[in-house]
Amino acid sequence: MNIRKVGLYTMCLLLLWLVGCSSSPDESGSYKIAEINEDIPVPANAESSKAQFDNPNIKKSEKYSFENFGGEQGLYPPNEYFEEIKNWGWEELEKEQMGHVHFFTKGDTIISIVIKEDYFYLVEMKEDFKFSHLNSPFSY
Repeated sequence: MNIRKVGLYTMCLLLLWLVGCSSSPDESGSYKIAEINEDIPVPANAESSKAQFDNPNIKKSEKYSFENFGGEQGLYPPNEYFEEIKNWGWEELEKEQMGHVHFFTKGDTIISIVIKEDYFYLVEMKEDFKFSHLNSPFSY
């Protein structure tokens, strides 16, 4: 009986160790160059597709599907990803944030990241884009 208990405990510990050591999709830590701008990273496992916005302020956009991204209803910004963006030389424009819409700048380029549950939009704004706190630059 003692051997069975030891074996059972060993199996449980091994299972917990395997589950604890596996990485979740949003913590892979590897990144690739974005389709719309080679100066900004996106998670390597994110799948891209075209995104269309009927907005004259948008130069180009891309949708990236990525499981467990943004949390429930896109309420949780992916801090690890934002840190990687900053490591690539981008500065977050925190004062311009509008809910789940975050802005980053590098040189004359402004990128917007719209966080949703399990996906996000990466949007490059036109050079003459001006911030307006009256209206979001995005319509869905």
